[in-house]
Amino acid sequence: MSSDAHSPFAASWYAGFEGHSNQEREQRMRAFVRLWRAFMQARVLIAVVLLALQLFVFVTRAGGAEWLVVICGFHLLAALLMLFLWRPVEQGQPLHIQWLLTIGVDVVVFALLQSFQTGGINYTALFALPVLLAAILGPLTLALGTAASVTLYLLGEAALNGSLLGDAATARFLQASLTGTGFFLVAVLANQLAIRLAREEVLAATSRAAARTQAQVNELVIDNLTIGVLVVDPHGVVRNANPAAKTMLLGHASPQATKLLLSARASWHHLSNLVQDTFARDEALEMETTIDNEDRPVQRLHARTRLTAQNGRRAGLCVLFLEDLREVEARVRTEKLASMGRMSAAVAHEIRNPLSAIAQANALLDEEVQAPAQKRLTRMIDQNAQRLSRIVDDILNVARAQPNQSLDAEPTLPIDQAVRQIAREWARQKQAERILGVHVHAPAAHIGFDPEHLRRLLINLLDNALRHASGKPASIRVITQPSGNEHVRLSVWSDGEALEASVMRHLFEPFFSSESRSSGLGLYICRELCERYGAQIAYRRTRLDQREGNEFYALIPATNATSVPTREPTQESLPYPGDSMVPQGGQPDHTFSGGAPLTTR
Repeated sequence: MSSDAHSPFAASWYAGFEGHSNQEREQRMRAFVRLWRAFMQARVLIAVVLLALQLFVFVTRAGGAEWLVVICGFHLLAALLMLFLWRPVEQGQPLHIQWLLTIGVDVVVFALLQSFQTGGINYTALFALPVLLAAILGPLTLALGTAASVTLYLLGEAALNGSLLGDAATARFLQASLTGTGFFLVAVLANQLAIRLAREEVLAATSRAAARTQAQVNELVIDNLTIGVLVVDPHGVVRNANPAAKTMLLGHASPQATKLLLSARASWHHLSNLVQDTFARDEALEMETTIDNEDRPVQRLHARTRLTAQNGRRAGLCVLFLEDLREVEARVRTEKLASMGRMSAAVAHEIRNPLSAIAQANALLDEEVQAPAQKRLTRMIDQNAQRLSRIVDDILNVARAQPNQSLDAEPTLPIDQAVRQIAREWARQKQAERILGVHVHAPAAHIGFDPEHLRRLLINLLDNALRHASGKPASIRVITQPSGNEHVRLSVWSDGEALEASVMRHLFEPFFSSESRSSGLGLYICRELCERYGAQIAYRRTRLDQREGNEFYALIPATNATSVPTREPTQESLPYPGDSMVPQGGQPDHTFSGGAPLTTR
């Protein structure tokens, strides 16, 4: 039906649920169908009663036309067909013949029984059924039209059954008028109540949907919190706990359906006492504590409690928040290091000039001295000056590797040729020709990298690989290969030991290093350079030529993305079994730049 001639249920449902999913609309349609079937069942029941009454009148010869039995039988048949074989009027469709087969049939049948039935039986009350059906399931105009047709019939019957000027006729007219007025009031009130109930149902359903959405969001947020959250009752029973809390208390292998009791383990007693003191004092408390686990390292935690409230009263539940102090200290340390890094960049710039003067003075001094002991001292000065110079360069490179807003001006660089040249120079400088293997497989690929920035990226990765490689032949590999039609993959692999989990979490952070003699800026500069050119850099544990090792790889956008063909290894590159380079045991990549996860060949 149209919006001005449709049922109050349909109009309210469409107004309230226009933006909701089809599933919710189907649920409202099913509710509408259930109500419609209830009315159809009531029609069948009334039709059965009327047919039984007419059969009784016919058998007992109490009066009335015999053809009324046929009318009642037809009414019952029509009601049954409408109940079992007819679907209700679809919401949003115009007026349908269905209303004539329900409301119209009922009005006609009840009018015939009222007009031709003898014996003093009054069927006027039955007219309430079609009026209610039109008022609740149809629009207000249909309800008023039904009430008007019933009223006109009653007035017409009163006019035909008596003299227009007699007292009996006046009484009949008055009764018909009052009955018609009542039907009009019933139609209006039932229609308004139906609209009100439909709106309330829409509001309730909307609130339920919003509550479900909010609950899902809350659950998702709580499950992904690094802070442990436990809901504890006054008996110390944990009603609910997020994954972080279960990991803190039970470790990573905690069962999913475990029910926790804070007093069950001796290492949790201080948490149980904190919860009990919170209930006893009726106030929030906090403390720093440790959990001594037999199979895991001791954990230092900051615990704080909050009591839930409902309508101003305590609801009898305590929310316990657990925070790993090591993570807190790590964040504070990172912030301090970032501040120190900014200050160090300014200091490094001032150190550079006097450091150059020291190196030059030491070189002049080395030419003058001849004694072995003095030569040894000048070499020590030169080595430490070079080390300081590298640290200063790393710090200043961090400041220089800022994101570029436009890459259109960057030159296109043939990656295979550039990588081969940089790797050769690095191998000669480090005297690492024996342990380095270069495998280039993207001869036609060009990238929008500045040559100096690509050099800095690759040398930092090679220096990092050299520190962890075993020193055996081909223990370090540099590999280029296409990755799809739009990217080139540059990777540096070494056969070093697997990195610890604590090291992997901070790999690309500034001033973080697993060695005391490193500035901790090499991998951070690599990440900054990759982000400048829209590339991604990541780490994973891989196996190459039946040897496990560490691989740092960058996925770089190719400037000739439509034509990046593959080829067989060149004569100067070692055979590269690319298919054998797979992650070990399904370990995930550790990606440290924005964007989608890296896809590898």
